[in-house]
Amino acid sequence: MGAALLGAPAFAEGGGHDQLKPTRLSWSFAGFFGHYDQGQLQRGFKVFREVCANCHAAEKLAFRNLGEPGGPEFSEGQVKALAAQYKVKDGPNDAGDMFERPARPSDTWPSPFANDNAARAANGGGLPPDMSVLAKARSYKRGFPWFVLDALPGIQYQEHGADYIAALLQAYKDEPPHGVKLDAGQYWNEIMPGNRIAMPKPISDGQVDYTDGTPATLENYSKDVSAFLMWMAEPKLDQRKKTGFRVLVFMAILTGLLYATKKRVWSNVPH
Repeated sequence: MGAALLGAPAFAEGGGHDQLKPTRLSWSFAGFFGHYDQGQLQRGFKVFREVCANCHAAEKLAFRNLGEPGGPEFSEGQVKALAAQYKVKDGPNDAGDMFERPARPSDTWPSPFANDNAARAANGGGLPPDMSVLAKARSYKRGFPWFVLDALPGIQYQEHGADYIAALLQAYKDEPPHGVKLDAGQYWNEIMPGNRIAMPKPISDGQVDYTDGTPATLENYSKDVSAFLMWMAEPKLDQRKKTGFRVLVFMAILTGLLYATKKRVWSNVPH
C-alpha cells in the first residue's frame, strides 16, 4: 500500500514491459478543495535545486515566486539570500559591455547552460526540457470511463503530469528486458513511452538530505519534486479554487433570488 501511494507504477491491463502506466496518486492539491502542502513544496524545491536544476532550466520561475502565498512561502530574507547565490548576466553597462551580478528576487531561475547547443553537448545530444510547466505538459491516457469521470465537477482530476513524473523517476531499471539492446546513451525506463530515455537515473535513496524528519527515500523525493513542479506550473491553484468556490456560492444565491423573484412576479397572474 505504501509503495502504491508513493508512486510505484502499476501494470495496465494486458501486462508487458511496454504497458506500464503511472499509478494515480493521492495529492493534497487534488479535488475541489485541494491546496498545496507547504512542507512538501519546500522539500520538492530542495530536490529540484540540488538535482533537477543541474540539467534543466525553469525560465518562468522567479526567485520571488518562492515567497508568494500558496507556494513554498520562504521568507523575504531567505529568498534574497537564495537569489544572491546565483549569478545572472546583465547589461550593457556604460561601456556597452555585458556583465554578471548576483541575482535579485525579481530575476528568473538561471539556466545551467549558456544556450541549447551547450545543453545538448553536455547531455549526449539530448536537450533537457524546461521544467516551468512540465507537470502540466505531461499526461497519460486512463481510458474509458475514467477520462469521463476525471472531467466531472468535484473530481476534475488534473494531476496526471504529477503522477507521470513521480512514476518515471522510480521506473528505471539497471538492465533492459532480456533480448532488448539499448543504444549508447540510452537507459531503460518502464514509464517512458518506448521505454528508452536519454536521461540517466537522476536520484536515489539518501541523495538529498531532508531536515524535517521525512525519510530520504526515492519514493519521497519523487512525490515531493513532482508536487513542486505542479506548483511551478500552476502557482495560483489555491487562489483559483477559492475564487471558483466563491463564484459557485454566488451563483447558488443568485439562482435562489431569481427563483423567488419569478414566483412573486407571477404569483397573481392567472394561468
